[in-house]
Amino acid sequence: MELTTNHSFPRHTHDEYGIGVVLSGAQRSWSGVGLVESLPGDVISVNPGELHDGTPINGNVRRWRIIYFDPMVLTRDFMPETGREIEFVSPSLCDRALGQHVNLLFKRVTGGADRLGVEEILIEVVEQLVSPNTQPLNESRRPTPPVAKARARIDEDPSSKITLSELAALSGTTRYQIVRAFARDLGTTPHAYLVQSRVRLARQFLLEGETLAGAAQHAGFADQSHMTRAFVRQLGITPGRYLAAYN
Repeated sequence: MELTTNHSFPRHTHDEYGIGVVLSGAQRSWSGVGLVESLPGDVISVNPGELHDGTPINGNVRRWRIIYFDPMVLTRDFMPETGREIEFVSPSLCDRALGQHVNLLFKRVTGGADRLGVEEILIEVVEQLVSPNTQPLNESRRPTPPVAKARARIDEDPSSKITLSELAALSGTTRYQIVRAFARDLGTTPHAYLVQSRVRLARQFLLEGETLAGAAQHAGFADQSHMTRAFVRQLGITPGRYLAAYN
C-alpha cells in the first residue's frame, strides 16, 4: 500500500508484519517502545498484534509505502532457522541504505519482478529488522488473564452484540476494572478494540466479494455509513478506495 495523507490514525493493530518506508513528510507514532518519529527515508515496521498509532507532525501531509506479510509465511519461508515467531526490534529506523532496500523491494513486488529477485532482497531486509538474538515476542506485551479472556471473546465473534457487562463477567471483574485493565495492557478500550476488529472483518468480507451494505451488516456495524466512518478512521481510506486498490 502507498498512502499520502494527513490523517491521524487511532491506536490499532494489524494481523500481519508490516515493512515500509517514509517517502515525504513526517510522522509521530506511539508504540511499544514509546514515542517515535519517522522522517523521509526512515524505515517503519510493525509486528502482528503490536498496538500503534500515527499522527502527522505539525498536521502536514506525509507519504509512505508499506508491504504487509502473513506471519506464518514470513517466519516459515524466510526465517525458519529461528524456530519461533520473529520480532522486528524497532518501529522506526533511520537507515538510508535499508530504506533504499525497502523501496527496491516495494518496486519489485508491485512491478511483477521474478520471485528470486523479490525473495533475495526480502531476506536482506528482514535480517536487518530482526534482532540477532531473536526471542519470542516480548512477554511484557502479553495481557493479563482478565484482558486475555475479554479480548478472546471479541476475537471469537466481533460481529455479535457484545456488552461491557458480558466482558466483565467473563473476566471476573467489574466493568470499571475491565476498561482500566484493557487500557493498561493493550493501550486501548474494549470498544475501540471491537471496532477495529469489525473493520478487519468487513475488509475480509469485501475482498471476498460482499457488497458494502452486506459487509457492514455481517461485520456487526449498524449500517454502511457507520462502517465507512470506522474504515476511514482506522485505515485512512474509504471501503470503496480500498477495494479499488485490489481491482
